Amino acid sequence: MKRAREVMSITGSQRGIALLMVLWVLIALSVLAFSFSYLARTDANATISFRKSLENKFLAEAGIERAVIEILYKRSAARTKAVVEEGEFWRADGAPHEVNVGEKLCTVRIRDEAGKIDLNSLTPASGVLLKNLLTGLGVSPENADTIVDSILDWKDQDELHRLHGAESDYYRSLPNPYSAKNANFDSPEELLLVKGVTPKILYGEGATRGLIEFVTTLSRSPRINVNGASKEVLLAIPGLTPLMVEAILTLRQGKEIASIEEIRSVFADGYQAASRFLTGGTSNTFTIESMGHEQGKKGYAVRATVIIDASSRYRYVYYKGPVQVSNEDHTSNTENR
Repeated sequence: MKRAREVMSITGSQRGIALLMVLWVLIALSVLAFSFSYLARTDANATISFRKSLENKFLAEAGIERAVIEILYKRSAARTKAVVEEGEFWRADGAPHEVNVGEKLCTVRIRDEAGKIDLNSLTPASGVLLKNLLTGLGVSPENADTIVDSILDWKDQDELHRLHGAESDYYRSLPNPYSAKNANFDSPEELLLVKGVTPKILYGEGATRGLIEFVTTLSRSPRINVNGASKEVLLAIPGLTPLMVEAILTLRQGKEIASIEEIRSVFADGYQAASRFLTGGTSNTFTIESMGHEQGKKGYAVRATVIIDASSRYRYVYYKGPVQVSNEDHTSNTENR
């Protein structure tokens, strides 16, 4: 009898151990199944995300090509003096144009490089434009003077610094020394090497826009094209008041301003001061920003700069993607395709 009880006790213990092993195996299988399920779901989401990103990229690149076509179309109409309806052309003033492509959007902005301040054409006389622009962007007048004089010193061919400027002696005293270039700027990003210019000033921060949006090295003109200039650049022109700027922005929505004389009445007593810095007509260098995205969401953005010659052939001098695009507040023109 005692022997039978011992056998039953051993058998019960073995059954308990077997049950625990079964439970552990089930737990291990459950964890493995959950892991495989999680990995499969992660891979599926990554694939979907990659597909959406690729779609946005191709859409953004298509937007660049569409903008080039719009620029060529406008130039062709100007040559043939074709009569067109108001709003038919895409303006090169940074206003967004949205094209619906199925459930996605392509938002495109065209900016005339001649509507910006050209760093390489800057002179002591036109330096007032850059100073006014900087103070309008929130830079102190003292720092604005430093930046303007330092830019002029950076690109001139001597080592004589202006009152607020800097030459190689200053730059060689920095922790990471270098010399003044004594030549033209290759790109606006080069401004970060110039005394007084900080990343915050150049690229902006929060709602404050950066200097890089309003300067160029490509227009090769000392004057600002009134058809492509932003509100900030127009406000930097001596002799122009906010009311005059608003009038100019309204006038150019309906047609291209061929010459400053054409809108002389807008300037009133400020004509003599402003006309020295402004020009009208058509430019040949444009920067295009294009973003493919879903409604209300950020997507993939591309930025390109094109130069168009007299025979309407064009070439890219800058192309980059993805990039961070401007978030200006404009009323957009939307098209369905």
